[in-house]
Amino acid sequence: MWRDLLPVGRHPDSRGYRRFAWTGADAECRDWFREQAEARGLVHELDRNGNQWAWLGDPEAGDAVVTGSHLDSVPDGGAFDGPLGVVSSFAALDELLARGVRFTKPLAVVNFGDEEGARFGLACVGSRLTAGRLTAEQAHRLTDGDGVTLPQAMEAAGHDPDAIGADPERLARIGAFVELHVEQGRALDLSGDRVGVASAIWPHGRWRFDFRGEANHAGTTRLTDRRDPMLSYAETVLAARREAELAGAVATFGKISVEPNGVNAIPSLVRGWLDSRAADQDTLDTVVAGVEKAARAYADAHGVDLDVVRESFTPVVEFDHALRDELARILGRDAGLTVPVLGTGAGHDAGILADRVPTAMLFVRNPTGVSHSPAEHAAEDDCLAGVSALADVLEGLACT
Repeated sequence: MWRDLLPVGRHPDSRGYRRFAWTGADAECRDWFREQAEARGLVHELDRNGNQWAWLGDPEAGDAVVTGSHLDSVPDGGAFDGPLGVVSSFAALDELLARGVRFTKPLAVVNFGDEEGARFGLACVGSRLTAGRLTAEQAHRLTDGDGVTLPQAMEAAGHDPDAIGADPERLARIGAFVELHVEQGRALDLSGDRVGVASAIWPHGRWRFDFRGEANHAGTTRLTDRRDPMLSYAETVLAARREAELAGAVATFGKISVEPNGVNAIPSLVRGWLDSRAADQDTLDTVVAGVEKAARAYADAHGVDLDVVRESFTPVVEFDHALRDELARILGRDAGLTVPVLGTGAGHDAGILADRVPTAMLFVRNPTGVSHSPAEHAAEDDCLAGVSALADVLEGLACT
């Protein structure tokens, strides 16, 4: 499975992945998922929001156990973020069938669409729509960098954009959702464990900073006469690093847009996107407020106007304690593991669904901690340990 999926959407120069929502690479990933489902005799289903489901047992029976993740990527992302969870889900099902277990609940593997938000700027679109945390009206206003709206992209890919929206009936049929994911950090590597259980997802969000100055000639405009928004932006990037270090959080300006974007022109607009995350809400609020205060001071000093817009936000997500403890109990009993429980600063579909259905997560060791990069990696032995752990968990939840 891994070998078949590996080339899809891989850029020949960067060697990273560009599997963006509702593109050709996304369609290839969806075809792969459907083929995996059909090869196992599972019922393949595409829901109203473009999420794929592969069912063993009656989807209408209720109390289903669902596992899976996503197949899309960030720009030039790695091979493991998302796909490891989907591949491992099919592999875990194979292992359970080889064990000859008797399923007492329906089981499904899911591929949530547009988890990374690389094309339309909002993460977890598929699961947000399903959970009612993104309305159809809001989704219809999403636009990519080329001006293509989400409805246009969905329609071009053969999906009806007018059908999208909350799907409470589907969620009501799910008794538990367990997502396996490569760890996006080094906690397991430092502890020496192959697999861990998630405790919570840090609160996190994205803020857009629009610095508006005055375009002018780079060669003839005196420094004292300039209203250069790039200066304010650059100083704000450094301020974000300082605020994060002081608070024990993280803050990153990872995306920038410049107008008119000429080498010999002073910009009229610099638009930067801040991603910030922290272990608790108060800390996150402190960091973002500190960054905005510094940005406004820098803007005033350079005669630049500033608008700050919060584009997305996810509060702290505590995974279902009973389900989390059950995962740790199953793994400790059946695999003889002492399972570490750790938090994460990365968002996931499991976090979006957490206030609608009981959810939990398993992490697989990442030896470098690198993620969202072509250098992202997990050793084969660790991946196989993740499959075994997921199979044990699914057996404990769906075969009792």
